[in-house]
Amino acid sequence: MSEESRQRTTSESQEELADPFCLANNPVQLQFEDITSAAFKIKSGVMVTPCIRSHFSKLTGMEVYLKKDFLQYTGSFKERGARYALLMLAPEHREKGVISASAGNHALALCFHGKSLNIPVTVVMPIVAPIMKIQLCRQYGATVVIQGKDMAEAKRAALKIAKERGLTYINGYDHPHIMAGQGTLGLEIVEQVKDIDAVVVPVGGGGMIAGVALAVKTLAPQVKIIGVESEKCQSFTNALKAKKPIHTPTDPTLADGLAVPMVGYNAYATAAPLIDKMIVVKEEWIALAILRMAEMEKSVVEGAGAVGLAAILAGQLEEMKGKKIVLCVCGGNIDTTILGRCLERGLAADGRLLKFTVTVSDRPGGIAELCRLLASLGVSIKDIMHERAWIKSDIFSVEVTVMCETSDWGHANLLKETLSEHYDSLVFGDIPIPAVLGDPNDMPGYDCTFWT
Repeated sequence: MSEESRQRTTSESQEELADPFCLANNPVQLQFEDITSAAFKIKSGVMVTPCIRSHFSKLTGMEVYLKKDFLQYTGSFKERGARYALLMLAPEHREKGVISASAGNHALALCFHGKSLNIPVTVVMPIVAPIMKIQLCRQYGATVVIQGKDMAEAKRAALKIAKERGLTYINGYDHPHIMAGQGTLGLEIVEQVKDIDAVVVPVGGGGMIAGVALAVKTLAPQVKIIGVESEKCQSFTNALKAKKPIHTPTDPTLADGLAVPMVGYNAYATAAPLIDKMIVVKEEWIALAILRMAEMEKSVVEGAGAVGLAAILAGQLEEMKGKKIVLCVCGGNIDTTILGRCLERGLAADGRLLKFTVTVSDRPGGIAELCRLLASLGVSIKDIMHERAWIKSDIFSVEVTVMCETSDWGHANLLKETLSEHYDSLVFGDIPIPAVLGDPNDMPGYDCTFWT
C-alpha cells in the first residue's frame, strides 16, 4: 500500500470514529440558555455546594472564596455535566445506553448518575486508571472496559465500541450538554458571592472554564476569568497561542485531572473569547497548595482542585491583592498513596521537610553530638543513615544523611546556619522552592520570620 493510500485509509478510519458532538470543522458555541436549562434539570440530583470565605484571605492579602465542588457525592464537579447529558438523551438512546472514556472523575459521575436514572453505562478506562476508581465504577453497576495505555487509546476504543453497539458517546469535557452542566457552577458562584473581581478556574479539556466563563460573564461582565494549568500539560495555553486546539505532549502531573493533550473544539470556541488570563503553575506549588488545603481548610483535594491556590502561592496573581476572588475547588478524588507523596513534597517546598548530608567524627559521641545539636534547635529527626564504606575523607569520619522536620523556612535557614558553623562538610538536598539559602521572605503568602 502506498503512503498516500495509507494516509487516506487512516483519515477515513478517524472520520468513522469521530465524535459527532465534537467536530473540528463545526464547533458548537455554548449559549447561556443552555446553562440555565441545565440548572433547572439537574437541581434535584446535584448538590448546590458551598462557596465560603477562606482562611487564605488573611494570609494572601486577597478576599478568597472557595467554591467547594469536591463535596459532590462522587467527589467532583463532573456530576453536573454528566447528569444533564444523561437527562437530555432521547428515549431510544437512554434504553441502549451510553459510553465514555475516562480515567477518573467523569467515569465516576457518569456511572453514579446512570445508575440513579436507570441508564446503562459503559466506561473505557486506560490501564493507568486507579484501581479504586475502577472498582467504584463497577459498584455503580457500570460495564468497565480496561483498554489502552493512555486516554487517547481508551477514547479510540470507546468510539469503536459505541459504533459497534449503537451506544451514545459522551465526551467528558467537550460534549455541549457536559459544558452546559458545568456552567451551572458559575451560576451558583454569582448568586453566592457578591461583587466578585475574578473567578479562577482549573483548565484541562476546557469544558469547565467554558461553562463557568459563559455563565459568569453573562451575569457579571466585569468579572475576570482566569484559567490555571499545570506546567506538565499546557493544552489551553498552547491552543490560545495557535488560535485553535492543538495536540500538546503531556507529562505525569499531580493535577492528573487536567492532563488532557488537546482541549475540546467546542470548549475552545466557547471559552477562548471569554478568558482574561491563563496561568501555568509548577508542580511544587501544586503540592504545596494540597498541603495548605489540608492544614488550613481541613479539606483533602486533588491536584486539579488545588491549582488555583497554587497560582496564588506562586505569586502569579499579585494583581488581585485587595480584591475578591473565587477559586473553583473542583475535585477531591486523590489517591491515598499520591496524597502522602504530595504532602511530603509540599512539606519540602515549605521548608519543613529537609534532607542533608554531613560528615562527622566516627569516634564515640560523633553522631550523638549531631543529634543533640538538632534537638537544641527544636528540629525533629524523621530518618537518619550513616555511611562509612564510600566516604572520601579520612577513615575516622562517617557520612550521615538526615531527613528532618522544621517549622518553616526561617527555622530551616537557622538550621543551615548552625550546621555550617559546626561542620565543614555539609550538603543540603535539592529543595524545590526557594533554594535553602534563599531569603525566606521570597515565599509569598505567609510570614517566614526566624524560629526561636
